[in-house]
Amino acid sequence: MYRLFKIFFLTIILINFSNISYSKEDFYNEGVKLFEKKKYEEAKFLFERSIVFDPKHSNSYLYLAKIYKDKKDQINEEKNLNATLLINPANEEAILMLMEIGLEKTNYSKVKDLSEKFTKVCIELCNENKKILDELKNLEPKNNES
Repeated sequence: MYRLFKIFFLTIILINFSNISYSKEDFYNEGVKLFEKKKYEEAKFLFERSIVFDPKHSNSYLYLAKIYKDKKDQINEEKNLNATLLINPANEEAILMLMEIGLEKTNYSKVKDLSEKFTKVCIELCNENKKILDELKNLEPKNNES
């Protein structure tokens, strides 16, 4: 009887662990689907749940940053982008979004530093760096004239 109870108990534990590992990805994947449907509040809840199960899930932080960007909440957008880069320093989308924030804040030295980092890691969004640097060049002379 004791042995049967022990096997039953271990089986339950194994099933629960597999559900937990499945659910964290499930929260993230469902959050992405909701994000694409522009259901940001529901998606935000799922990305936060994903982070509860896996605090190092960098893409959940990235999507939270995108939601905050849509809400025009730059402080929380920047916090989540920094969390994304802390976990995954080569996330080019997060670097690009931080560069855009730096341009808005006229923090040109930060934009240049991020641009150098972006050049080293870019794979898919390399053309975006050139656009931002061109915009930076267009803005800098205006600041020197003022």
